[in-house]
Amino acid sequence: MSLDVYLTATRPTQVFSANITHNLNAMAEAAGIYHHVWRPEELGITAAGELIEPLREGIARLEEAPQMFERYNPANGWGDYDGLVAWLKKYLAACEENPDATIYVSR
Repeated sequence: MSLDVYLTATRPTQVFSANITHNLNAMAEAAGIYHHVWRPEELGITAAGELIEPLREGIARLEEAPQMFERYNPANGWGDYDGLVAWLKKYLAACEENPDATIYVSR
């Protein structure tokens, strides 16, 4: 005979965290993904999986015409096209790896 005792708990765990300057929001808007990235709650988006296609499409638009988007590089030098594209790719990868993760943004 024996006694087995288990304590289990499910607690929120952060699976991705990233920061990017607001200076790039005009570039994101031009790429059609500003609300998806900065204000997903206004679109009713709550799960990372819901961002996968919009992020893919936004990245594709950015990569199809870099010169068009580079004009949105901030004059103050805080942020740029390359940084936004790299950041979005990391965000996309995290969404693909954790589609059921809840999105929380802080502005």
